[in-house]
Amino acid sequence: MKTTLLIFLSLILTFTNLQAQSAKRYIKITRTYLNLPVQMSQERQIMKFLINNDTIRVFDIRLSNGDTDYWVFADVSEHIGKEITITYPQKVAGFDKIYQSDEIAGFDSLYKEKNRPRFHFTTRRGWNNDPNGLVYYDGEYHLFYQHNPYEIFWGNMHWGHAISNDLIHWKELPDALYPDKLGTMFSGSAAVDFNNSSGFQSGTEKVIIAAYTADSKEKEVQCIAYSNDRGRTFTKYKDNPVIDSGKKWHTKNTRDPQIFWYKPTKKWIMVLFENNGNSIYTSPDLKNWTYESHVGGFHECPQLFELPVDGDKTNKKWVMYGASGTYMIGDFNGKSFQVEGGKYRYTAGALYAAQTYNDIPESDGRRIQIGWGRITQRNMPFNQMMLFPTELTLRTTREGIRLFSEPVAEITKLHGKEYKWPKLSKDQADKAVKSVDSDLLHVKMKVKVVQGGHFKILLDGNTIVDYDFNFNKFNGNFYGGDRIENLTIPLELLIDRTSVEVFVDHGRFSTSALREVPKAGMRGLGFSGAIDIYDLEIYEMKSVW
Repeated sequence: MKTTLLIFLSLILTFTNLQAQSAKRYIKITRTYLNLPVQMSQERQIMKFLINNDTIRVFDIRLSNGDTDYWVFADVSEHIGKEITITYPQKVAGFDKIYQSDEIAGFDSLYKEKNRPRFHFTTRRGWNNDPNGLVYYDGEYHLFYQHNPYEIFWGNMHWGHAISNDLIHWKELPDALYPDKLGTMFSGSAAVDFNNSSGFQSGTEKVIIAAYTADSKEKEVQCIAYSNDRGRTFTKYKDNPVIDSGKKWHTKNTRDPQIFWYKPTKKWIMVLFENNGNSIYTSPDLKNWTYESHVGGFHECPQLFELPVDGDKTNKKWVMYGASGTYMIGDFNGKSFQVEGGKYRYTAGALYAAQTYNDIPESDGRRIQIGWGRITQRNMPFNQMMLFPTELTLRTTREGIRLFSEPVAEITKLHGKEYKWPKLSKDQADKAVKSVDSDLLHVKMKVKVVQGGHFKILLDGNTIVDYDFNFNKFNGNFYGGDRIENLTIPLELLIDRTSVEVFVDHGRFSTSALREVPKAGMRGLGFSGAIDIYDLEIYEMKSVW
């Protein structure tokens, strides 16, 4: 009895201490942002925002209790004029440092940071991974993305949001989708419902539909949300989820819906990762979905789209790919994908979970892709990046039809000072590139091997291109080359502050990687091997910020 009483008293004391340590603040919102201090040595704990005892935000954060490593922010503009209650399980020093402002903390250095990429998209604060909801509507390219607003590592998955009118210059908007009772906001896609088949349109603007996965500890389900204000705000469908297929496949892993309108059958198509492959569903209204078929051999972030072969609109093929950059080529009849070739690979390195744009006008006709660049942004209050937008095409090669990926034509908007040489030996090239006075570059060239079977291109003393004709390896990946017998290989390089992207043979294969810290005393481009370089073009790149 005595032991039981002691345990009971101990529990009461523990609860009392916890209550005493918890923190609560009341703030009447008069500004756009709440700025929050982060200290990475602290444990993550749950912070809540409440209005009239209703929870409007819940997320984990490493709130500082000493030195602040960096600041993050919460956009609370939609709640201006209301009183928000902020709760946190522990009274730490950083709790009282939370303040509201019309500027985010550190705004004076925003986009000017030492390690901020200059012509690739990065979020203002926090973590980003997969691009989501790539859709074009009325002059705007929308880029939604997996976003943790409150830390530079993965977690708290929201849908971040940015827009552009040229795929180059981006304006970041408030997060579009927040975690809810069904889970956090995992990857998905977006499309314009031009015919209002969903019935969600309420004004003159066409409704934009977002299809996404809600992830919880128990399962992953597919949901939709809609926007009647050009993607600025979204309303989640009241009868979500629209697909809950985990029990069917005996797995939690059912995610990343890609939706698009299929004109021949006048139905919506959803391609969904589940059961170690991609399932295809159809719907007349985006709410009610019918399972149709399944293609095995893919993992996460599916894409299915049609492209002309060699630009011939009378000869088209469908491409299906997954997050890793492997793809199949075949036909699609509105219900099933018939594989004709693959799996093939068009990219390697940092790129993952790439997605392509829905609803680009037929007058443009391009299939434009953006991929997540898994590249650490060193010592910054943001982490990861998007790789440069590329145009995807199908072209005939000696080995059959293959997928090509090249930087979009809009890249020329960023060209500054240019340098051109028709033909250089290796030694001449080493001298010529010393005249280039920038570390932000767009480079094109053709490299011809004169002797041996191996060459390298260096940046700041680090290898960025390593091609071995004997073992058919390009930057460590097997690649035989499109016309290897000519011993000449076309290359295109995009060099930003923290990344290097390399496109070989006009985009038949590409690699992407972290830009390494310069070696002592080494700056700029250099070459290694018995090579000649033809048609060398170098453009200094302007910042998009």
